[in-house]
Amino acid sequence: MSDFDADGPQEEEWSDRGELAWNEFDWERYLREQDETIQRYLGLYEAYRSQADRIDLVADQMGWEQPPAEEEPAVEEAPAPEPAFDADEEIYTLHKNPVYIATKAIYLGLKRPWELLASAGKAPSALGIGYLVSLHRGEEQAVQAIHALDFGDYAMAVSLFKRALDAVNRSLALLNSEATATCRPARAYREEALPRLFDLREIWLRIIQECRDELNRSIED
Repeated sequence: MSDFDADGPQEEEWSDRGELAWNEFDWERYLREQDETIQRYLGLYEAYRSQADRIDLVADQMGWEQPPAEEEPAVEEAPAPEPAFDADEEIYTLHKNPVYIATKAIYLGLKRPWELLASAGKAPSALGIGYLVSLHRGEEQAVQAIHALDFGDYAMAVSLFKRALDAVNRSLALLNSEATATCRPARAYREEALPRLFDLREIWLRIIQECRDELNRSIED
């Protein structure tokens, strides 16, 4: 651990956490763990890709699905001890957000094969570049939306997710274009990519609805 010493508002934010702050090694280990979580999601997604409810099955395997609330007799429990700052359960960043993990994993599954295909010259250059740009734009807008979600700015999150949906529509349009239809490797890729793009849409539309419900609830309150 090392002290964080810098001018500006960051100094005050870190001082609230005590005398110790994570150093580069600590954060690198943490980020590697989150990268492994994305790979785990992608592996589960691939395993369930033939299932119609794959995104729900994967969420369940990741431990994200909450059991339905049931009324139980109240039981007094001893207060849990305060965890140390360096306990994994205590550290939360955007990288642990389930929507972030699902989005990054599915986009990873979309980009890897297309990059190989395009770099090998198996797709027209205009299609190869245009499709990659649409993927990167959609991922960028979605990540910004998840940032807004984490900050509780649900209206901004909805707007950014809608931009991400526009990028997905652009990706779909390119996969359904004449350039793709006349390129056999691109057509083969298309069959694998379409369900993934629709799953991204489904995940984001669910979050948009939850955001709108939360906004309506706030207005009513």
